[in-house]
Amino acid sequence: MSQPSETGPGHATLVLLITSISAFITPFNGSAINIALPAIGHEFAMDAITLSWVATSTLVATAVFLVPLGRLADIRGLKKTMVTGLVVYIFAAIFSALSFNMETLMASRVLQGLASAMIVSTSTALVVLAFPLSQRGRVLGINVAFVYIGLSVGPFLGGILTQAFGWRSIFWLIVLLLLAPIILTLTLIRGEWAAARGEKFDLTGSIIYGIGVTALIMGFSELPGWTGFIAIILSILVLIGFVLWELRASEPVLNIALFINNRAFGFSNLAALINYAATFAVTFLLSLHLQYLNNMTPASAGIVLLAMPIMQTIFSPMAGRLSDRIEPRLLASIGMGLNVAGLFMLIFLNERLPLYYIIISLIILGLGFALFSSPNTNSVMSSVDRQSLSIASATLATMRLIGQMLSMGVTMMVLAVFIGHVQIAPPVFPQLQSSIRACFAIFTVLCFGGIFASLARGQLRKP
Repeated sequence: MSQPSETGPGHATLVLLITSISAFITPFNGSAINIALPAIGHEFAMDAITLSWVATSTLVATAVFLVPLGRLADIRGLKKTMVTGLVVYIFAAIFSALSFNMETLMASRVLQGLASAMIVSTSTALVVLAFPLSQRGRVLGINVAFVYIGLSVGPFLGGILTQAFGWRSIFWLIVLLLLAPIILTLTLIRGEWAAARGEKFDLTGSIIYGIGVTALIMGFSELPGWTGFIAIILSILVLIGFVLWELRASEPVLNIALFINNRAFGFSNLAALINYAATFAVTFLLSLHLQYLNNMTPASAGIVLLAMPIMQTIFSPMAGRLSDRIEPRLLASIGMGLNVAGLFMLIFLNERLPLYYIIISLIILGLGFALFSSPNTNSVMSSVDRQSLSIASATLATMRLIGQMLSMGVTMMVLAVFIGHVQIAPPVFPQLQSSIRACFAIFTVLCFGGIFASLARGQLRKP
């Protein structure tokens, strides 16, 4: 395994540049596509449930493959996995841009999820390994900033591109953006990182995990039908089996013992899961509300949705620095409390409310998310020793993705109950409004419970 010092200062800077561009791409893609969903739905005549799968299919694939591919990267090499992910992502973006029906688009989005798993599972670890400990906080802060820049730019730029050139132009832009990091990695970055080279890959555990996660989200999409309940029960049983298998495995794909023996690690990850489950679908739901019920253009809706990620971008670095002096659990719990307030405001959403009401709620959510995210990440990474940093990073990313997946799963379930498999059109607008408000009510209650999970992690620093 190449050591950080072997990369050299210039190469370390290149690693930061490459991983930061990669960190920008996946949130940009997701938030830009959310704003383009009505245009995609119109072209392919998709109903509300199928349309939500355009956003969810990528999350499912990423969640299924993130942990196994993260483990495989430790065995085969982080750089090799990262480059493979970038190349696959480019091909998936091309296939998405050339999609001629909803089936080809869905298949392309699943492929993007697979590629995203390779990128997400390696980028943070590469940054940590490329820089000395004294610079780690600074460079990780830069990496996180690029994530929120992607979230901020996505709705705005995605709306402009969709309105001016069509939704396919979003994917062509992604192709252009990814060419530079691939070329830089292949030509200028030397050495390889493979902390687990020679160890066995837990294929059985990976398959069990994938089946359980897939069954869970498929079950949510089929509710309230009986097949949905069966799928969810099956997923729970399979995931219990996965935990039992991993506890006995000599070289597990996911170290379950960390959750059992480390209270701060376990509850910090649980808080992250709940927070993302309660907040991820906000952009999707407000995109539908603004464009269908408020009759706004994609570009105008994108500008409104900028409010939340801009607040995240501005205040996340500040919250991270504060968490070095103030207990992370306190800051994160205050942040989750603000999220509860922002979600509660959106329960009363209707087309007669002034636009500034939505913007204020998004500002509150953005501030709350900033106060939660950086301190919570600090809590997770500070609760483990150096040998477990990559495991902690992969686990936190998994919690984030499963939370996002559950958020969209709940949304699909509510849409199925209120609207069903019909295309969104004026006759179902009242049901659409009711379903959006019901989603925000569920997310408010869920996020309120998350405050107690955040507080339960205990003191990170001994008095």
